[in-house]
Amino acid sequence: MTEDESDPRRWAVLVVLLAGMLMGGMDLTILNVALPTVGRELLPSSSQLLWIMDGYALTVAATLVICSTLGDRLGRKRILVTGLTVFGLASLVAALSSAPGQLIAARAAQGLGYSMMLSSTVVIIRVVFPIARERSLAYGLWVASSSTGAALGPVLGGALVERFFWGAVFLVNVPIAAVALLAGGVLVPESRNPAPRRFDGVSALISVLGLAGAVYGLQHIGQPGGVSPVTVGVGVLGAALLVVFTLRQRRIPNPLLDMRLFTDRRFSVATVSILLCYGAYTGLLFLLTQQLQLVDGCSPLTAGLSLVPVAVAGAVGGVLAPRLAAAVGNRWGVTAGVSLLALALLALSVFGAAGNLSALVAAGLGAGTVMTLGADSMMSSAPPERAAEAGAVQEVGFSLGAGLGVAAMGIITMVAYGASLKPVDGLTAAQADAVSGSLSVAMDLAAKLAGGTGEALRSSAQHAFETGFSVSTATVAAVLLVLATLTAVLLRPGGAEAAEDTPQHTPAAHESTV
Repeated sequence: MTEDESDPRRWAVLVVLLAGMLMGGMDLTILNVALPTVGRELLPSSSQLLWIMDGYALTVAATLVICSTLGDRLGRKRILVTGLTVFGLASLVAALSSAPGQLIAARAAQGLGYSMMLSSTVVIIRVVFPIARERSLAYGLWVASSSTGAALGPVLGGALVERFFWGAVFLVNVPIAAVALLAGGVLVPESRNPAPRRFDGVSALISVLGLAGAVYGLQHIGQPGGVSPVTVGVGVLGAALLVVFTLRQRRIPNPLLDMRLFTDRRFSVATVSILLCYGAYTGLLFLLTQQLQLVDGCSPLTAGLSLVPVAVAGAVGGVLAPRLAAAVGNRWGVTAGVSLLALALLALSVFGAAGNLSALVAAGLGAGTVMTLGADSMMSSAPPERAAEAGAVQEVGFSLGAGLGVAAMGIITMVAYGASLKPVDGLTAAQADAVSGSLSVAMDLAAKLAGGTGEALRSSAQHAFETGFSVSTATVAAVLLVLATLTAVLLRPGGAEAAEDTPQHTPAAHESTV
């Protein structure tokens, strides 16, 4: 196709798509620095705080494939416009939330809106940019917009919290979404799959309920008072539904998620590498914001600025990863990235985060390397005719890793925090129970108590959280060292795969630079 035959509005369309990706990228990180303030003002439990943080990413993971399938049937523009609307309204509700439950629901709705936008943009770019040269540039800008949003998130969030209030981190989305919605309704062309797959609503429902139930059970581990039978039952039921979902996908003719992709060893190992490493990365950011503000006493803006080296290092790791793979191959490139991230977490566990710039930079470099080369291994190991499905699995891996990483590291930290929190004289039984389950509650109560009791509580809570941070990062480091060994063994290319063990550009891997 020639330049003259292309859509003359294609660059304006791209701006609309980039606005959606910018917002989505920002909301992966912008809330991090606001969490301590949210904890002080809304007083959520540790489980609720985890849901506030990772409900967004988990909703994206649970609904991305569903939204992609609906876009093929109903039209990508319709899904995109709906996603912008949902995201903008959910951001407004989140900003005005007065209770943890309201904020959790709004974050989930944001995740649904972003899932709609994310599932539509890749295909719309392919439709409006038929010329390969322009399409490559458009995909590059698309990747950069999400990465830029994620890098700006902590700094912008810190500035907004200091200047206004914590809800401003969500209000910033509203005017962007409104302008993108109006422009998208006029500029973006409609497109559909002429022969869409049959939508399996049963599988969609099973997957969403299964993931929600399993994560609900997981996040209530270590809560004060123990885990109730109802929570255990919900968690077990969720896990059982995920097993049913997997078995169903293997036997129906038009699965929502083609499980045959996972029969390829390289595809499976690369998927696990992305899920665990991106989970470790996002979980680390979640803990760092609380460590920096509630323990080290940093302001929100200072805490946001402190996270910039991690984000920049992640971007640099993503850029340099192809050169590393060209020199040693994807197998050893991924192994090196996983190992570097593990050693960085181990250093943070032993020496702490305060002033440990080298460990923070190493964590970003390792994560960026794995995200890029792991994504490339997934795409290069999938058959060409199933590249779109492989890309969808890749995006789900990133989102699921982000959600589960925050949940897992948050749970480990809070279990260790509760176990190491020393009793403080002068607290009632109810107060002691409350502070054992939340650092934010402990710090808020310490500020209200007079004399030595408040100071003793503050010191005990801060020390307990530092212990939890150390235990969590050490545990994840150990898991990643095992993963590094597995990637060295199982990512070994053989036969025709050996010629493919070189990096390729994969537009879906936009989170690699986050």
